[in-house]
Amino acid sequence: MPLPHFLVIGAPKTGTTALHAALNEHPALYLSHVKEPKFFLTDDGPPPARGGPGDAQTYREHVWRRQDYEALFSAAPQGALLGEATPFYLYDLDAQRRIRETIPQARLIVIVRDPVERAHSNWTHLWSAGLEPIGDVVRACAAEPRRITAGWAHFWHYVGLGRYGEQLAHLFTLFPREQVLVFRYRDLVDRPTETLDRICAFLGVEQGVLTGMPRENVTAHPEAGGRHALLSATLRTGARIGRFLPLGLGETLTERIEHLLQRRGNSRQPLTWEQRQQLIPHFADDIALLQDVTGEDFGDWLQPRERSGGLVGARPPGQRQSRNGRPRPKSG
Repeated sequence: MPLPHFLVIGAPKTGTTALHAALNEHPALYLSHVKEPKFFLTDDGPPPARGGPGDAQTYREHVWRRQDYEALFSAAPQGALLGEATPFYLYDLDAQRRIRETIPQARLIVIVRDPVERAHSNWTHLWSAGLEPIGDVVRACAAEPRRITAGWAHFWHYVGLGRYGEQLAHLFTLFPREQVLVFRYRDLVDRPTETLDRICAFLGVEQGVLTGMPRENVTAHPEAGGRHALLSATLRTGARIGRFLPLGLGETLTERIEHLLQRRGNSRQPLTWEQRQQLIPHFADDIALLQDVTGEDFGDWLQPRERSGGLVGARPPGQRQSRNGRPRPKSG
């Protein structure tokens, strides 16, 4: 049975959903119809039915059986390069090792984004979905060690997911550098055609075929207040109950509540310099390591941000694709 030739392994909130959709348009490439199957996050068993708000419900969608994972690629045309995108593989060091053991020749694609902006986008995603109980990104990042100890899923690790230096340093002990392509999120935003050609060259398929990325979707940002608190509490309760309901029913209920949250949301507001100053210390040492590991300069990540905007994915905000193609709320 087939296994992928390449993986988009990280990081979350760096345009991996949009990239998955773009690459799927190339006639020489075939990407799994399930985006983020998360197969390499578990080891021959289902993920635990615990964690943060909505985690247990989300875990039900992990593709953890080998035969189910291989089936994702069974319809690929003869000769096509197979791929999938699960942006947590870079962060999860055990997943890195499982990839090395299973598909050691795989080519790996890594997108890095200003880690402070990535953390803020990640927090906004969960706050606007009604799952994040802390209404301030700085305080939510401070709560991360307690959440990790309590077993909250990777998507809640706002700081850890953005420490790319540590992750790449480990990855390069398992894979030769020529099998890993690392580029910036801003390359997708500012130079999409050039960046897609760079990816195609890395994969060894024809360049000049892909000419753009899907249009961006901007996550709404509901204001804090009684309405948000009530709907969020209802949604988190629904997420806890939903894991006991038939697959699909619980997700439908939470999706309706999330729609109410999003309906009156404002555009996502950029971080202030004061907020950035409080968050940069979480990443400063890792940025130095990243520069050593890659030989590239990322010093701009220690400065005030100059602009906003970017890719958020190929689907409406706060949603992900189910196995039957219907959008469903994403919790992690």
